[in-house]
Amino acid sequence: MAERNVRWGVLATGGIAAAFTADLVDLPDAEVVAVASRSEESAKAFADRFGIERAYGEWGALAEDTDIDVVYVATPHSAHRAAAGLCLEAGRNVLCEKAFTLNAREAGELVGLARERGSFLMEAMWMYCNPLVRQLKALVDDGAIGEVRSVQADFGLAGPFPPSHRLRDPAQGGGALLDLGVYPVSFAQLLLGEPSDVAARAVLSDEGVDLQTGALLSFESGALASVHCSIIGGTATSASITGSHGRIDVPYGFFFPDRFVLHRDGRDPEEFKADPAAGPRNSLKHEAAEVMRALRAGETESPLVPLDGTLAVMRTLDAIRDRVGVRYPSETPAAPAAPAAPAVTPA
Repeated sequence: MAERNVRWGVLATGGIAAAFTADLVDLPDAEVVAVASRSEESAKAFADRFGIERAYGEWGALAEDTDIDVVYVATPHSAHRAAAGLCLEAGRNVLCEKAFTLNAREAGELVGLARERGSFLMEAMWMYCNPLVRQLKALVDDGAIGEVRSVQADFGLAGPFPPSHRLRDPAQGGGALLDLGVYPVSFAQLLLGEPSDVAARAVLSDEGVDLQTGALLSFESGALASVHCSIIGGTATSASITGSHGRIDVPYGFFFPDRFVLHRDGRDPEEFKADPAAGPRNSLKHEAAEVMRALRAGETESPLVPLDGTLAVMRTLDAIRDRVGVRYPSETPAAPAAPAAPAVTPA
């Protein structure tokens, strides 16, 4: 594969699929060769827009296309288990959008499938591949602010979103947590690992999804992480990491930052800026490049977005939903993984 382009298939034709494909076609060593949708008309329109050779009106044809090196799954997360699973069963490598699945059980099934078949699988957590986020993590890991004591992060949209919107639909995994909260949770766990305890409160909609959620994550080290997400209020979408000897502040757009400020005790603040040569701050090229690097190296998962880390995030999201009482229609009424402590304010 090192001597030719990496051939991509795109499964779904929505906004994130279009954004990712637009970045892919700008990469000199990437080639988008096929797209699939449940609608042949939608697939053909997408193919015409991006100059893609093959358009399929059903997912199975894309999964069985042996000319594809890797499939990018961009459906709503309620369909990730089915779509990514179909591709893995057919022997395809997969990059799957976030939230990775509806719950940790589904995530574990996909990871098990990939490992059983020796296929590459990665969550499309583009934040982890962002060069400036990687620099921030390296500074923290190197002790620039001492031992991490706390992390704060938020992501909220003003809306309003009508009840008919995907974000309000329980059948599509609606709510703030899986769409937006996955970012603050993933940011905290990038720096601190999996929490040992989770407390949460939420405001729920009449449909039973979370309109806004706040969670406090506790870690064995003694660190705490405060995370918040909302689809009823636009937040600063910022983050801060406090250590025993300093602090790092990330302003608006912490998951695709253009800068951050390092405050070390006894020193002047230091500003770190994104390299303009790395492309626009909202570029998805970095995660695509990481997938292609891993495939060429014969790796079945990325060290930047390890599958065990994805599973840990999904367990935390499950725990938060358990605490606030959000369950999706496709989930069986099994006993909760941890004792529930619902603290829910009705909308």
